[in-house]
Amino acid sequence: MYPLVYIVRHGRTQWNAEGRLQGQADTDMNALGREQATHNGGRLAALVRNPADFDFVASPMRRTRETMELMRAAMGLDPLAYRTEPRLVELSFGDWQGFTFAELEARHPGSTHGRRAAKWDFQPPGEGAESYEMLLERIKPWFDALDRQTVCVTHGGVMRCLFRFVEGMSNKEAASLEIPQDRLLRLQGRRLEWL
Repeated sequence: MYPLVYIVRHGRTQWNAEGRLQGQADTDMNALGREQATHNGGRLAALVRNPADFDFVASPMRRTRETMELMRAAMGLDPLAYRTEPRLVELSFGDWQGFTFAELEARHPGSTHGRRAAKWDFQPPGEGAESYEMLLERIKPWFDALDRQTVCVTHGGVMRCLFRFVEGMSNKEAASLEIPQDRLLRLQGRRLEWL
């Protein structure tokens, strides 16, 4: 059983807007992303009555750290009083990072077919590239070790993995989930709920 955890995806980036595979590329949020982060912070302020009871943890990427800092500012908290956790970084797209699927297909026709056929288990080419299954194995021990209420800022891939291991969603469903950037995901016990 998990303690109360609020999980937030980083705000929108220009690469999100362009459909680029971001992965572990250290991109920045755009103006809309900053608005989303501030909005999510306002929502959290209404839900988290005693912030001192919560651990605040973000992926170390710039977009997740900025999201956390804007959220904490909107909550009336010191923007920098949180910690980072390397295991919460997005999955790596290896050689595909920075490209759209259309660009990949133009360069190497047929190269994205394997991912469309089996998205969960597909590992892109390149050093350090990961599948969703590999990402799940990286993050699950961190979530399983949670022992206090937490606010967590992370990435879409991490949140897809949560639906797979917390609620037992199928690989295909979890890999295809749309993960909004303007909502909160609440984990409590063995249940996930969008707020």
